[in-house]
Amino acid sequence: MQITETEAKVLIVGAGPSGLMMAAQMLRYGIQPLIIDNKQGPTSYSNALGVQARSMEIYRQLGLSDKAVANGKKAKGLIFAEDGQETATVPLMNAGEGQTPFPYLLLYQQYKNERLLLDYLTQNTCPVYWNTSLIALDQQAAYTDVVLKNGEDEYHIRCDWVVGADGAHSTVRKHLNILFTGETYPHYFYLADVKINASFLEGNYIQLYLGKNEFCGFFPMPEENEYRVIGNLQPQFEGVENVTFEQILPDIIKATGKTVDVIELKWFTTYKLHHRMAESFRKQNCFLIGDAAHIHSPVGGQGMNTGLQDGYNLAWKLAGVINGNLPETILNTFPDERMPLAKELLRTTDRIFNIAISRNWFKTMIRRFVLPRILRYVSSHEKAMNTAFKLISQTGISYRHSKINVHLSLGEKVKAGDRLPYLEIYDEKKKEDTDLHAWCNKPGFTLIILGRFDEMFLFNIAKWITNRYQGLLNFFYLPPSGKNLKVFETFETDPRREKAIIVRPDMYIGYMNDLVAINLMDNYLRNVIGLSS
Repeated sequence: MQITETEAKVLIVGAGPSGLMMAAQMLRYGIQPLIIDNKQGPTSYSNALGVQARSMEIYRQLGLSDKAVANGKKAKGLIFAEDGQETATVPLMNAGEGQTPFPYLLLYQQYKNERLLLDYLTQNTCPVYWNTSLIALDQQAAYTDVVLKNGEDEYHIRCDWVVGADGAHSTVRKHLNILFTGETYPHYFYLADVKINASFLEGNYIQLYLGKNEFCGFFPMPEENEYRVIGNLQPQFEGVENVTFEQILPDIIKATGKTVDVIELKWFTTYKLHHRMAESFRKQNCFLIGDAAHIHSPVGGQGMNTGLQDGYNLAWKLAGVINGNLPETILNTFPDERMPLAKELLRTTDRIFNIAISRNWFKTMIRRFVLPRILRYVSSHEKAMNTAFKLISQTGISYRHSKINVHLSLGEKVKAGDRLPYLEIYDEKKKEDTDLHAWCNKPGFTLIILGRFDEMFLFNIAKWITNRYQGLLNFFYLPPSGKNLKVFETFETDPRREKAIIVRPDMYIGYMNDLVAINLMDNYLRNVIGLSS
């Protein structure tokens, strides 16, 4: 397929989950991106498998969550075993009950995520140009000239913005001369997608087996009796070319202490793992997201989900700039918000992964005796389980220190910068059950006011929005009622008081005040965010 454009508002390099999410979000704001990938087309093989609750909330906003759930598998729990003996079981089904519409881990292969987003792009007439590579990038103050190659054809395109979502070996990052610092783990690992007949596998549980010198994990896939098996290669296989699954099968049997009958091997690969991060996520009018910006161990299933959120965070800001509704300075908040999270993620996953694979005697003792006790404690204490779920599901991510948040409330539990809590509500106007997240499904900012107000005051707010922020600020009013007391309690207010909440397009609270005052809200939108129609 030939590229006919000579100019592009946004060029997205890479059609993996991060790039596709970026493209899907741009389409929500009426912007047609140009997206390329050097692969021949969509693949059926991929590393990532788990979709966390926060990613599912984004899919819900796009209208894609039902399809993902229908074609995925909810993990019931995590079984942890040492020398073939079960030492701890952590329930995962409904672990985040009441915190999100998706209180579980969804097992849904990366290639399915990609095709889900590709279908969204297709429905919005946005093609992906496969077999197309970036071969030159010349960055200027106001634009970037790129050269793309497809077969023998070359295309010279002037881009207002470039987003590098092209993975760990990012061509965009290399052209920008941005350092990618970190380390490579010393050992080799394997990954296999197999159909297995094994009585010890529970079918809906993730099962991790640790031995003295080996470990392996079984991750159930949506398809019946199919599992993703991961583990470490023994020293005699490290660096050896063409290692086969049959050669490492005895190590799997040794780690589990069980019989494993392989019905069909669908995919097998060996690889090394890295933990690295770009020294910058932005250089002038170019950005890095996903694996192009940071890569880390697979602990907790964070990689793909973090990349999806990178695209989600950047897209509404970039769309606002392109559409003339936001100042270019807001783009600085993308690295300001996402880099600290990526840095902390690398640090924590590296620590946990080193304990899991280390042959050091001290770390082995932690793994054998301390870790199972921690897991048993977490699984038996609701508060600890809720905390763990927020961490792993990424629903606990906060941007409280971001420059585009203003907290003018005495409330301490929920603050500006936090993700909008998922709270079921009764819409008094429509006389139907819904939730706060559903109120934020439309593109743009959302104003939610709590309290009791007369019709004239509500009319004045609606008039203010119509005159200044038509199509940019959605408005919802939640009066006090018996069915909505939990909402008032969560935001530490009551039916006799009032609360103003402005939710950013990415469902994070940007502004919170114990007073519903038009002049203060207008000041936030105009002078802090820079929003204008």
